[in-house]
Amino acid sequence: MSDITIATQARHLTAIEIEHFSQHGYIKNLPLLNEQGVQRLQHDFMQLVESVPETVDIYRINNWHKANRWFYELGGIPEILDYVEDLLGPDFYQWGGSFFIKFPNDESTVPWHQDAKYWPLEPRETVTVWLSVFDTDTENGCMRVVPGSHRWGDLDHKELEGVNWYTESGEEMRKSKYVLWQQVDPESFEPSDAVDMDLKAGEISLHDDDLIHGSTGNPSSRMRAGITLRYSPCRVKCDLGVWPTFESYHARGIDRFKHNPIGKIPTGNGYPTQFNQNSSDFD
Repeated sequence: MSDITIATQARHLTAIEIEHFSQHGYIKNLPLLNEQGVQRLQHDFMQLVESVPETVDIYRINNWHKANRWFYELGGIPEILDYVEDLLGPDFYQWGGSFFIKFPNDESTVPWHQDAKYWPLEPRETVTVWLSVFDTDTENGCMRVVPGSHRWGDLDHKELEGVNWYTESGEEMRKSKYVLWQQVDPESFEPSDAVDMDLKAGEISLHDDDLIHGSTGNPSSRMRAGITLRYSPCRVKCDLGVWPTFESYHARGIDRFKHNPIGKIPTGNGYPTQFNQNSSDFD
């Protein structure tokens, strides 16, 4: 990532920002890339998107950091790790990496949810970095969050009908506008309390794994694209009986626990073809 240039404003979090994350569950508009860095990110991103076959739904697959060296190196940018370390402490690993893309006039919708509901990880202490590839705002379907909802515990989620897109063998069954298959019970919160996570290209946001969030479709003529990177303290353990393909990638510090399998670092620029693959599936 030596050719991705960092904004001079990139820094550590302030005490006020750390307290805001503790109380509200998110921070937004953190500087990361300068103008040249944004241009390079956008160029590399579009190259990658155009290289993926149409048969692969880029929005509904994960683990890009296992398949693609460029994506893997994004997760190791020191300035990103500085922000994460300020929240998680010195010893942590990366385990997730995905694209969240809404093309122009795209009805893809993320229902209100808590990330931790989908992950068999204990304790629930994952921080997600959301890096904006293009300007992201209300007009093109930015993420929205419910401040303070990360303090409400494990909330009931209800399954949405007709959104189970895959068979047990991983074959696609049908399309759905919903990117997830369950949502927080709408009776448990007031959607009007939600805050827009508008970001300029090259900025990042951070959010807690129990924070309620979601997004609408993109009715605009502009692409909305974000890169998500997931990090957890080394004490966080995955239930491999539930998630056998889970793998960790050491980010900083010392792993004194050694709870989780270690993933193989990619050497090529491949792409995942289905949900939850092993790193050994890629070059």
